Amino acid sequence: MSEFILDIEQIRKSARSQMEKGAITQNYQADRHAILKILDTALATEWICVLRYTQHAKSAQGLHAEPIAKHFAEHAKQEEGHANQLADRIKQLGGKPDLDPASFGRRSHTHYVECESLVDMIKENLIAERIAVDAYSAAIRFIGTTDPTTRRILESILEVEEEHADELADLLAAFDPREPIN
Repeated sequence: MSEFILDIEQIRKSARSQMEKGAITQNYQADRHAILKILDTALATEWICVLRYTQHAKSAQGLHAEPIAKHFAEHAKQEEGHANQLADRIKQLGGKPDLDPASFGRRSHTHYVECESLVDMIKENLIAERIAVDAYSAAIRFIGTTDPTTRRILESILEVEEEHADELADLLAAFDPREPIN
């Protein structure tokens, strides 16, 4: 096994001479612009999910609406937490989080879809979660080991998106597709 060697004097010199770069040091191996683009798209996607889940939570009606609306509201809070994590990471990498709501739809992987029935709401949210799972998985594979911090953030978000997809699939399975639910 080789010995771990660290040129601490060079690290100290670099830290002093490049303070304005914040968290980005000479050892940062990722393509920062590519990572910022991934994070920006994920940020827009999370905000679209917040808005869609909130809309569905507020407009859910019918016999089964209350517990499902609570699921939607909880998911909206979690998606907002993801958006905040992504915005913080964008800032750490020297970018500026784009929170212009007018551009969310253009930049997001998912769509904002209003629905009339609980079943359609569950389906639209499940579709969005499945898209998010695939998009985060692809981003994590792209990043590999080049940016461990961003990778860990995306992995933690992916874990929650998979939980959401699983919960929504269970909710959908609970409804008899032959019986319309409003």
